[in-house]
Parts: sequence; structure tokens; C-alpha cells
Amino acid sequence: MECVICKHGDAGAGAITVTLELQGMTLVVKAVQALVCANCGEEYLDEEITARLLKLTEEVARAGIQVDIRDFVTA
Repeated sequence: MECVICKHGDAGAGAITVTLELQGMTLVVKAVQALVCANCGEEYLDEEITARLLKLTEEVARAGIQVDIRDFVTA
């Protein structure tokens, strides 16, 4: 896929770290599958992974956790 940001690079499979914040809670998720532009580094997540990350963020915030760091688990 051609990068929509730089228009010069192709985005290929990679793993990234995502940091999310909600209600004073910070969640860091490592090894998230994404497309990453080889030229500028722009990161693209698909809808399913985005939905899983948002659900996880809500669950962690609801549990009252302030900071959590975890690896992404592929379903």
C-alpha cells in the first residue's frame, strides 16, 4: 500500500508500540501488528486491531489501573 502521508513509501507488515490514555490511565501495548511506511514510518492499524485495543483500554480503565504495559496477543 502506498503511504497516504509521504506518498513516496510503501507500507509493509511490522510491529509497533501503541500508547493509549483514558480517564487518567495509560496503557502501553507492544508488538501490535500494523502496516508501517518504509519511508516516513507512518503506522496504519486495521479496524479489528483498533477495536480490540479500544476495548482493552476501556477494560483496563474500568479496573482502576493507572499504568499498564503488555504485549499484544494475536487471537
